[in-house]
Amino acid sequence: MSALLARYEALVAAGELRADAEQAQAAQRLAHLQDSLEQSAGKPGLFGRLFAARSEPPRGAYLWGGVGRGKSMLMDLFHETLAISDKRRVHFHAFMIEVHARLRTERAKEAGDPIPPLAAAIADDLRCLAFDEMVVNNSADAMIMGRLFSALIADHGVTIVTTSNRAPGDLYKDGLNREHFLPFIALIEARLDVLPLNGPVDYRLERLGGLDTWHVPNGAEATAQVREAFFRLTDYPPEDSAHVPAAQLDLGGGRSLHVPKSLKGVAVFSFKRLCGEARGAADYLAVARAYHTVILVGIPLLGPEMRNEAARFVTLIDELYEHKVKLIATADAEPAALYPAGDGRFEFQRTASRLMEMRSAEYMALGHGTN
Repeated sequence: MSALLARYEALVAAGELRADAEQAQAAQRLAHLQDSLEQSAGKPGLFGRLFAARSEPPRGAYLWGGVGRGKSMLMDLFHETLAISDKRRVHFHAFMIEVHARLRTERAKEAGDPIPPLAAAIADDLRCLAFDEMVVNNSADAMIMGRLFSALIADHGVTIVTTSNRAPGDLYKDGLNREHFLPFIALIEARLDVLPLNGPVDYRLERLGGLDTWHVPNGAEATAQVREAFFRLTDYPPEDSAHVPAAQLDLGGGRSLHVPKSLKGVAVFSFKRLCGEARGAADYLAVARAYHTVILVGIPLLGPEMRNEAARFVTLIDELYEHKVKLIATADAEPAALYPAGDGRFEFQRTASRLMEMRSAEYMALGHGTN
């Protein structure tokens, strides 16, 4: 039995995962892909490298389905147990930020078409490239992806494995100049096995087990509640809380945002960090694209004396709402009472309404990403 299947079945046997036919089928397919990658990696010497260069790379996999269906969990198991060194796992949004930065460098050389050298650089010493949460939100990405991924797969033999909340045919749906993106969809369907994980069960929401998402007032009890939510959502052992990984979120233009706790698409921020510093919509857009759940702690009462902080908070909530990000928060008041007085109170009512909607079961069941 492959390492992936052994780990998966152990989790089911221990009761940490519920038996799920779609998950089991996807795990079987990923295990088969692991075997193919590991066997071809075992060919020694120059002959092995030449043979690998001429042969077709193993077919990749595209896991898609609604929020909480176990896509990231399976990707974790696949990458962790894949016994080759030339592999990479990256969040898709971070990867596209990197792609645009490299494209700027290539274009500055004025040496012709920048896509072939970019693909060659990405593929250097890489046989398996794994993405989490593939989503296409803009025409710039849509125009690049078809040619770049064709080069990675066909010219450099890279196997692609990715997750997404959307079926391939729904990527960049109704987007500007979508006809230029259609070859990329055809590439996915031709070179990757499309594996649906789209059943009705949302295991991520089940893990919250009735926990509320808005905790009042700020203090030890509220902090304990959001802490429990974080560990339930990420399956991270609470006894090892001192070692929860942090991250640097690339904001573009050489800027980054420190994320104190960042794991499996869940980020923890303080209100002071996100709204007390000079930030704009582009920063909050990066957060909304990178994370399916944001835990925001220490939201104070707002008013005219905190006009700038309140304006940033409104922009933050707009971006989280538009991208269907789940919000778990501690605050000094319920949303309707968060801005009790001042000339910005009327404008804040729309944000309060959105905050109430974001607590609903209907909102929590929506997949991450824009409509």
